[in-house]
Amino acid sequence: MSTLPPCPQCASVYTYEDGANLVCPECGHEWPAAAAAEAEPVAKVWKDAHGNLLADGDTVTLVKDLKIKGSSAVIKVGTKVKNIRLIDGDHDIDCKIEGFGPMQLKSEFIKKA
Repeated sequence: MSTLPPCPQCASVYTYEDGANLVCPECGHEWPAAAAAEAEPVAKVWKDAHGNLLADGDTVTLVKDLKIKGSSAVIKVGTKVKNIRLIDGDHDIDCKIEGFGPMQLKSEFIKKA
């Protein structure tokens, strides 16, 4: 199975083929499939649980209680995390949480403050 490139406008990964074109179901953008083969890769876009774009240095808030692996401690919903760093991988955010230390979070469990 071939993998289709993400949408060049919104970076959605749900693109599909429609004849000789590729179509994005999220923003409605259409572009020729031949152009997709020549196009340069789209930069990674990080979004929070509500779809807001994230950037390095943002302050975010947890939207879910998170258990810390290997400990009985829990980081409570509403905890603010300042000065995040965006990284590639399974966990999108590298940060320091006051009282818990350095850790990595998934962007689906945070919202931009």
